[in-house]
Amino acid sequence: MFTEFTKTAARRAPLYARLSAGIAADRALAGLLLTAPVTQRQPVLLLGCVHDLLLAAPDGEELARYYPNLTVEPDLGDPVPAFGELCRRRSNELAELLRTRRTQTNEIGRCALLLPAFGLLADEVGLLAHLDVGTSAGLTLLLDKYRYVYEPGGELGADSPVTLTCGTRGRVPVPARVPAIGARRGIDPVPVDVNDEARARWLEACVWPDQIDRFERLRAAIELARSTDLDVQFGDAVDDTAHHVCDLSAHGHPVVTNTWVLNYLSAEQRRAYVDVLDGVGRHTDLSWVYLESPHLTPELPSPQGDPAVDATVLVLVRWRAGQRTVDHLADAHPHGYWLKWT
Repeated sequence: MFTEFTKTAARRAPLYARLSAGIAADRALAGLLLTAPVTQRQPVLLLGCVHDLLLAAPDGEELARYYPNLTVEPDLGDPVPAFGELCRRRSNELAELLRTRRTQTNEIGRCALLLPAFGLLADEVGLLAHLDVGTSAGLTLLLDKYRYVYEPGGELGADSPVTLTCGTRGRVPVPARVPAIGARRGIDPVPVDVNDEARARWLEACVWPDQIDRFERLRAAIELARSTDLDVQFGDAVDDTAHHVCDLSAHGHPVVTNTWVLNYLSAEQRRAYVDVLDGVGRHTDLSWVYLESPHLTPELPSPQGDPAVDATVLVLVRWRAGQRTVDHLADAHPHGYWLKWT
């Protein structure tokens, strides 16, 4: 997994690519990930936990000098010896983080990928009610509170402290205006309170340190969320989604979203989740917009053939009068940098 991550991270996260290559070559470092629950054993979890230790107290840590978000002129040399030294010296703290933390997929850049799908649905059914499953701190629930710049495609959205820029390829249906959302709610097995400094720091720790622009917009989104009464609740994707969909349907057409969440469920859980949505769709008109890796989530409905290992797809699943249809809308960058309409 670390070898694969080295390849996918090389272009936009060179520090993490160098670290991941070193970890892949060191059985002791790679083995640290075995401390985590089985469903959380992803390279980004180990990297995020170490990042969290650095963000909490960067002074005096040799490793911090390699991180572009923690130093003005980062060291471009080999960070692996310093990484290994920190992991050994702070092994107890690191083990606790690995056991208890989950990678939080609160990448707000993905809102720029979701927005065209929301625009299509608003044109079709009118007022929307948004349920984000695996919502973390609920920052993607603020989809209609951000400003968007599509290149090409134009700008839309009200004045906002958060601007999301997305390159477009193909005929991306950029909406003329941000769709109206009548109600919004997020559920997560470990919801994050943005007013808790330690939990908010964990959101930052899950951002790749090379990508300073993501830090800046995440911090702005956290401040926006702190001034907004977001409805973020404890909930399980399989057990609780149906209840919340039915509840929200009184406030608009229910739209369920998942953004790089379902790869953390087991294959059995993913199949059960799809069954839940199918069950709701048999008696309630429903839409499901997901942004996931088909390589990691083969149980999800998709018209696409054999996907590339590093592909991220935007898929719209509709249930209308009890019938399900599936549209592969686009391929996308997992953090929202570009969107290629199919």
